[in-house]
Amino acid sequence: MSARIEAIENRLAPLREQLKNHELYAALQTLDHVKTFTEYHVYAVWDFMSLLKALQQQFTCVRTPWVPAADPEIARFINEIVHGEESDLNEKGQPNSHFEMYLEAMSEIGGSTQSISRFIDLLKSGQSVSQALEQADAPKAAQDFVNYNFSLIDAGQAHQIASAFTFGREDVIPDMFIAILERSATSEDSFVKFRYYLDRHIELDGDEHGPISLKMIEKLCKEDAHLWQEAEAIAVQSLEKRIALWDSIYQAL
Repeated sequence: MSARIEAIENRLAPLREQLKNHELYAALQTLDHVKTFTEYHVYAVWDFMSLLKALQQQFTCVRTPWVPAADPEIARFINEIVHGEESDLNEKGQPNSHFEMYLEAMSEIGGSTQSISRFIDLLKSGQSVSQALEQADAPKAAQDFVNYNFSLIDAGQAHQIASAFTFGREDVIPDMFIAILERSATSEDSFVKFRYYLDRHIELDGDEHGPISLKMIEKLCKEDAHLWQEAEAIAVQSLEKRIALWDSIYQAL
């Protein structure tokens, strides 16, 4: 780990500790609690893919005529994550995106997918993300979370998007999901798909995606102190936004 990455990790340590020990996890003790959690969290599952696609558009060629990527190493990393997130294998060995796996998990436990399904339909009809969130009556905390990430996507600064993706997602998700599995009541048969989703992310993000994403940050920021400062600021904001989302879900239980 480079000194720059280590400095950001040290800056984030208190926030990561807050997330790792958030009171939300132990509060997930009934099926209704888990349903409520998924109805908020599904929006974070969805916008993860949008952050990833923003990176794919910047670092791989997704148009015709095709031209080689400027940085094949970053392109390979992004394409590997897209493959794992957009066309992974579910618990039955069938190809599926992680977002669709999550929707199936919600249906399995009886969670409502009405809002998120309406949201997707509105996007398909041409509505903007912020408009679709409002019209789909997404939880306010979920709207705030998604709108923040789309402000980064719309700004189009690769190192900022990569920082939100790396430090706000890939580098912290294993700790959060392990905490959910250890402290919540998710061991019942009705949670098979939900537990598979969590286990799969712990496996991929902890063993593969997380470490590679840190290398991406190093390649993007190089020796530019200003880029590193902005990457750190976005990393802090991303974890603060996640904590705010968790706080709101906890209050809703």
